[in-house]
Amino acid sequence: MASNIHELRSKGADSEKITVNLGFVDLGRIDLMVRDGFYANRSDFIRTAVRNQLERQEDAVRQSMARRQLSLGLSHFTKRDLEAARDSGAPLQIQVIGLASIADDVTPELARAAIRSVEVLGAFQASSAVKAALADRTA
Repeated sequence: MASNIHELRSKGADSEKITVNLGFVDLGRIDLMVRDGFYANRSDFIRTAVRNQLERQEDAVRQSMARRQLSLGLSHFTKRDLEAARDSGAPLQIQVIGLASIADDVTPELARAAIRSVEVLGAFQASSAVKAALADRTA
């Protein structure tokens, strides 16, 4: 029965790991909050703190996004999307806050022909060859 089950697509990472340096006193205070059950672990505390700060600054973030014409969320560009952009003569200007990804079957030549610029605040996922081809167009 198990042989009939097939994975349709692999689940990619939905977050990015970062490193944060904290002073010993702040770290101890976080550990106290964790030990007392307010948070599951240090990461939970830090994620909550970041989200709370982003909520406090939401108006400023929204205004900056509008001014810079950035889209928010996940943007995936397929080979078909890039071929259409190339064929229309209107190269893409990728401007994303979040995750921008380019399909694995996109060649460096197609990426250069179809993408004018890339500005990603968050994470940019593409093959190393495509990233190298777009290096001079990436902010």
